[in-house]
Amino acid sequence: LFESRAITQYIAHRYEGQGTNLLQPDSKNLAHYAIMAMGMQVEAHQFDPLASKLAWEHVFKLIYGLTTDQAVVAEEEAKLAKVLDVYEARLKEFKYLAGDTFTLTDLHHIPAVQYLLETPTKKLFTERPHVNKWVAEITKRPASQKI
Repeated sequence: LFESRAITQYIAHRYEGQGTNLLQPDSKNLAHYAIMAMGMQVEAHQFDPLASKLAWEHVFKLIYGLTTDQAVVAEEEAKLAKVLDVYEARLKEFKYLAGDTFTLTDLHHIPAVQYLLETPTKKLFTERPHVNKWVAEITKRPASQKI
């Protein structure tokens, strides 16, 4: 088995009921599970591609001695802002993206969020109060501190 999202899903299902439940509180409730699955798809196909491009421009290019392309940053930040606007609306109603409990949907965001918090793109998170609160919540978790 490979690919971190697949691995986390396997572990969450395999060890459901032990430790932190990363699935919806009632994983047998298909409606709740579908909301979490939808959130994971949004993270994988909407959030992460943009966050990865921004991390490349802000972090990894510098490591390789390359210059950040500000035009790319502006374009990708505009796209990410739209995704975060949707998150802001969702987080006005719920503590986490898939509801009121921390799930795989939130977990999958942590690595990219942590990279972006160390860049000028951080403003996209901090200027949205509910997103900012959510980011603080998911990044203060003990496992997040180990990344």
